[in-house]
Amino acid sequence: MDRRWISSGSRFEQEIGYARAVVDGDWVFVSGTTGFDYATMAIADDPAAQCEQCLKNIAAALAEAGTSMADVVRVRYLLPDRNDFEPCWPVLRRWLGQARPAATMLVAGLLDPRMKIEIEVTARRRG
Repeated sequence: MDRRWISSGSRFEQEIGYARAVVDGDWVFVSGTTGFDYATMAIADDPAAQCEQCLKNIAAALAEAGTSMADVVRVRYLLPDRNDFEPCWPVLRRWLGQARPAATMLVAGLLDPRMKIEIEVTARRRG
């Protein structure tokens, strides 16, 4: 099986030494992804807006891997403030409601205090 790496162009990938996503056979592992718009390196202040951008970033990585949000089987949400999670639910339901992946939410500090949510997913490409 071939393994390949997908980059979003985020400076963090280069500076820290990781890939936005790793494709290994039928599996796609997307790293923790925050609400930065990687083209501008801007980030919204609103948790739901950040959640939306996280999922756009993840969808772009999955598309490059030849899969989609419909193929997500596992998702992990990390938030510094548990109160920011509920405002994200409508966004999460819109993006992942049909896939209904196994999910975990953790409260944890993130790299940048502007970050209100980080999302990582695992998807399996269908043959």
